[in-house]
Amino acid sequence: MDYSSDDIAAARSFQFATYIYASMATFWVYDYACSLHGEWSFLLRSHWNRVKGLYIATRYLPFILLTTNLYMNFTPNESPSRCRVLANVDSGIGIVSVVFSECFFILRTYALWDNNKILLIAMASTAFAFLVASFSIAFTTTVPAPYATSVIPGITGCYQSSTSFQLFIPFLLLFAFELGLMILTLIRAIQNWRMNTNRLYAILVNHSISYYACGLLFSVVNIFTSLLLQYSYHSMLHDFQFVILAVLATRMHLHLWQMGQHGRESDTFVCIPMSDVSFRVADPTV
Repeated sequence: MDYSSDDIAAARSFQFATYIYASMATFWVYDYACSLHGEWSFLLRSHWNRVKGLYIATRYLPFILLTTNLYMNFTPNESPSRCRVLANVDSGIGIVSVVFSECFFILRTYALWDNNKILLIAMASTAFAFLVASFSIAFTTTVPAPYATSVIPGITGCYQSSTSFQLFIPFLLLFAFELGLMILTLIRAIQNWRMNTNRLYAILVNHSISYYACGLLFSVVNIFTSLLLQYSYHSMLHDFQFVILAVLATRMHLHLWQMGQHGRESDTFVCIPMSDVSFRVADPTV
């Protein structure tokens, strides 16, 4: 049986996305196994608060995201409505995951700026506007979109058979938001680099800059892939960014907590209340 070039291209992109999702799931499981001891130490020894709840949600949302995608890609499914529901769940979880990841760095920026309430309100309001806009764009494009299964035997699962150029907008908004946080972090770091030389402060700034650089790079890639590539490709890259940012945010938070614990045990001069990720420098002579 002869297949059209469009059928072959769609099957190729869908199969490639399936391999990448399987690789992402393997990476997430590997990362979880490597950090299992430190993570459970954090969960058992740290106090229960909102940041700890944020950590747990951010840590495990990628698991649900990847499970949903693997189910869509490996399970024979010829119901477009069911496929649409799974795709909408995937989009919603991805957006919530990246917002949760950004919340860690909103709190870090808030701490760097001496717990400035006005700045916190401005950042939280911007993040909420980003959340509403992203949900609106994602669901207005995925809900009416047609879904299909491959006509080529041996390729299971379902996929969106059309592409919407509007999907680049949430990543453009995310790029602008992270660029703003990065500028705020750099301004504060430049202002305080001579006055504040403690180790945890340096870790906090380095983590933030590394996270923003990674996020900005992925956002640029996703802006162009959303405009140029088929849906299977850019959907996979969207989820790849969500998973990587969640892993980075939780790993960096865990590392900061561990350094704070080492500081307490060795009677160093830095104290970081992890409930709000704010910190202050005590007199080292005390």
